[in-house]
Amino acid sequence: MDGTARHPETDPRAAVKLWLRLYRPVSLIERELRSRFQREFGVSLSRFDALSALDRAPDGLLMGELSDRLLVTNGNVTGLISRMVADGLATRAALPQDRRSFRVELTDAGRQTFARMARAHADWLAELLADLPGETAAALGSHTETLMHSLRTEQDG
Repeated sequence: MDGTARHPETDPRAAVKLWLRLYRPVSLIERELRSRFQREFGVSLSRFDALSALDRAPDGLLMGELSDRLLVTNGNVTGLISRMVADGLATRAALPQDRRSFRVELTDAGRQTFARMARAHADWLAELLADLPGETAAALGSHTETLMHSLRTEQDG
């Protein structure tokens, strides 16, 4: 067997236990990152996530695409982008062919701001995960990829 077969006999209690084992460390890391972004940059983790998504899209993103990438509603993105535009970090322009659709792009200031935040973010994660042995980190990464593949398969099927 190649390891991709589904296991419908999985014990629901074991599934809950696994979920909690995945959720707790991610939640603790996220809480620490939220605190550090607020303390060091005066911004939310959501703003960093939006800057990150836009930085990876040199031609910008439609608002709906950004919502999809951030796994949030369009309403959440609208407020977030409005504040980023007001702060000079992003531009928002209606599409000529559909005035109801907007493309968002980072400004030069937005890219510079994101670059500073991304360096800090990477340093913080290295610090938070410093005690995790390399082979454990590699195994977790591999198993996480397997989990992501499994979840995509579930959503597709």
